[in-house]
Amino acid sequence: MQIDIIAPGRVKERYLRDAIDEYSKRLSRYCKLNIIEVADEKTPDHASEGVDRQIKAREGERIAKHLKDGAFVIALAINGKQLSSEELAAKINDLGLRGTSHIQLVIGGSIGLDDAILRRADFLLSFSKMTFPHQLMRVILLEQIYRAYKINAGEPYHK
Repeated sequence: MQIDIIAPGRVKERYLRDAIDEYSKRLSRYCKLNIIEVADEKTPDHASEGVDRQIKAREGERIAKHLKDGAFVIALAINGKQLSSEELAAKINDLGLRGTSHIQLVIGGSIGLDDAILRRADFLLSFSKMTFPHQLMRVILLEQIYRAYKINAGEPYHK
């Protein structure tokens, strides 16, 4: 299975990069992982809704260039469906059983995802009603993908 994580911006904090590297290494025995970073936009403080829409549209265009036909696209969205770790594991497993060999997970920038990306997604996933920094979300997402593979393999992983 190929798994792409597509997100705007670079992770600058060393501790987050270290965590991303660690989970990427752990996942290498289960899947082919590709982390795609697209350029992010500066968001001015107190930006209007119109400016926010323009920023999301520009980031969305950059993200869309990496979305592949035939891939199952999961967009992280606050209004998406919340899944337990076991349910996410089952979703990944079911996709594989149905012949899906490529999953693309999309994380929005600091103000979220463009509506065009949300419409393009095959599934909207929410980790919480809370908002998380998009750079931290990469670590959380990688950990949950790793946990899903451990669950699907019947291997122990701390709870």
